[in-house]
Amino acid sequence: MSTATPPPTRPPRTDAPPAGGPGAAPARGGSGLFDPRQLVTSFPDALRKLDPRVMVKSPVMFVVLVGSVVTTALALTDPTDWFGWAITGWLWLTTIFANLAEAVAEGRGKAQADTLRKAKTDTVARRVVPGADSLKQSRTGVRTGAPAGARTEERVAGTDLRVGDLVVCEAGDVIPGDGDVVEGVASVDESAITGESAPVIRESGGDRSAVTGGTKVLSDRIVVRITTKPGETFIDRMIGLVEGASRQKTPNEIALNILLASLTIVFLLAVVTLKPFAIYAGADDQTSMIVLAALLVCLIPTTIGALLSAIGIAGMDRLVQRNVLAMSGRAVEAAGDVSTLLLDKTGTITLGNRQAAEFVPVAGVPEAELADAAQLSSLADETPEGRSIVVLAEEAYGLRERDPGELPGADWVRFTAQTRMSGVDLDGRAVRKGASGSVVAWVKERGGRVPEDVRDLTDRIAEAGGTPLLVASADEGGDARVLGVIHLKDVVKEGMRERFDELRRMGIRTVMITGDNPLTAKAIAEEAGVDDFLAEATPEDKMALIKREQAGGKLVAMTGDGTNDAPALAQADVGVAMNTGTSAAKEAGNMVDLDSDPTKLIEIVEIGKQLLITRGALTTFSIANDVAKYFAIIPAMFAVAYPSLDRLNIMGLASPESAILSAVVFNALVIIALVPLALRGVRYRPASADRMLRRNLGIYGLGGIVAPFIGIKLIDLLLSLIPGIG
Repeated sequence: MSTATPPPTRPPRTDAPPAGGPGAAPARGGSGLFDPRQLVTSFPDALRKLDPRVMVKSPVMFVVLVGSVVTTALALTDPTDWFGWAITGWLWLTTIFANLAEAVAEGRGKAQADTLRKAKTDTVARRVVPGADSLKQSRTGVRTGAPAGARTEERVAGTDLRVGDLVVCEAGDVIPGDGDVVEGVASVDESAITGESAPVIRESGGDRSAVTGGTKVLSDRIVVRITTKPGETFIDRMIGLVEGASRQKTPNEIALNILLASLTIVFLLAVVTLKPFAIYAGADDQTSMIVLAALLVCLIPTTIGALLSAIGIAGMDRLVQRNVLAMSGRAVEAAGDVSTLLLDKTGTITLGNRQAAEFVPVAGVPEAELADAAQLSSLADETPEGRSIVVLAEEAYGLRERDPGELPGADWVRFTAQTRMSGVDLDGRAVRKGASGSVVAWVKERGGRVPEDVRDLTDRIAEAGGTPLLVASADEGGDARVLGVIHLKDVVKEGMRERFDELRRMGIRTVMITGDNPLTAKAIAEEAGVDDFLAEATPEDKMALIKREQAGGKLVAMTGDGTNDAPALAQADVGVAMNTGTSAAKEAGNMVDLDSDPTKLIEIVEIGKQLLITRGALTTFSIANDVAKYFAIIPAMFAVAYPSLDRLNIMGLASPESAILSAVVFNALVIIALVPLALRGVRYRPASADRMLRRNLGIYGLGGIVAPFIGIKLIDLLLSLIPGIG
């Protein structure tokens, strides 16, 4: 029996801050919309990228740069040739506009990095002097501590900390480096990382022990063991990644670059052969080197060549806007090709804590009596399940929540993992609530009996996927009896079935991972609408499932936060670790969700698909609009020698000079016009691969052909108004 003191109160756990609400800081990364002012601020960076050592990384744009240099040299030989200077000027603009697209994308990342740098201050750490602290290694490998006075501390710069050092952080202190809490519990402000103002709880042991350097302790006191070297902290990696400095080309980008380079070589050979052909045909005047350079630039896929890098950077940027850090562009692309999605049940599909759904009395017991006893016995239970029982009694039965201080003389029985019960002894009456086996044993110890319908009630709740808790009471005479059953159930998050239906339309198979028994797992899976489930899952079971899926040629995505999830996160093609999780989990995954929202995995898949669709759409547009430029330039070049080719001048362009210049101008302007689309991304709608292909060809293929015809004709009309051109 416990003392007559009321149960202690604790601050609510806030492991995942809300996405918004009063006082919430704006999400880092902004809205993601394109701001035209970014073109101006990024212009100096675009000029710096004209360095041939930088341009050579993009074969298509390197050819444009070479063409710009060649036409500049030719124009200098005849300063009075306005046509040569016009072509030269627009070729240089084409090159600069291509660099501008990449500079704008990188500039957005640098702005986010500046925000992160504010979290990297020159902090002073209170390091525990090695050998002087009383932290001792336990048999489990976890350090346990003694009072603070038993330690000797020294103040050192945060940059002097080494892996394994212990530092003390109290309210108001900035945590000097990444590490794990080995002692204590504290409220931590992580707004510098997540962009949210709501604090989170960090405590020793379990999966909520990881802390990030640069975050601030708001209350209480913790001892942190440093786990990373200076310069290799989580924020350092974030800064390098969002700035694009560490971004490597993905396999798809490399393959596309090879394709674009091949097309460039083909067109280069075709253009080179035009010169001797023109000499033979007597059209040498219309095929000067300046014209040939203009033709080559217009025919090679300059649009996608200019935007390819920006599309990749913007894809990672969209993840950062949603507070997800991708360790590589490869992970973002893999998310777009995911075929199987593994999701933990608790906190992902369900709300995370079981909640009381109903009170079911045994025969002869009024429902109101059961509700009153359930609430009274749960006042000493500080678990989320216990609090939900109190709330249900208040909301469904109008029972006002009683404060323990209102009940003098009460002996409170707190819930523990050993007894698996909670309750109170008050005015000669004892009330208990807890696991079926524990309550049944308590009743029988007092000479009471268990009604026959109790087993039927508990079995019915278990078959429905719920958890039954028994409520019992005993009076002074020792008359103990079971009053009824509380139905605890995992509450499936609102809208989850619709999200899974959406994933199914995307061709993604969903599998729920849970440690529950198969009966409970099946009930939750059916309610949520997932395709399959893995019950009583161990780390080995998760690994085996992922390997089976991958053996069938499928890409697998998984989310997790515990050390036991680390092997599976490392094995998965897309492993999303929660920021609130352990260091082992964050190191194993190739993405980290700073909001620690497990359902974010669904958004990550959508962003990956959007990146791939955007790249495919603009590639289709780029190749398609070369067709229109072909009809603009070729007839103009050879119409003099072969008048019959004038029939191909279906746009009715004013003159050869106007046709060529119009195509070059359009080629440059279309790049800058598509920058917002490359950064924002093509809108993704769940659909089959065939349907997306038809949509892609219908909109961007057809649009890529029609837009240049209209654009070149409009530019030609404007140029024809200038004396000497028309």
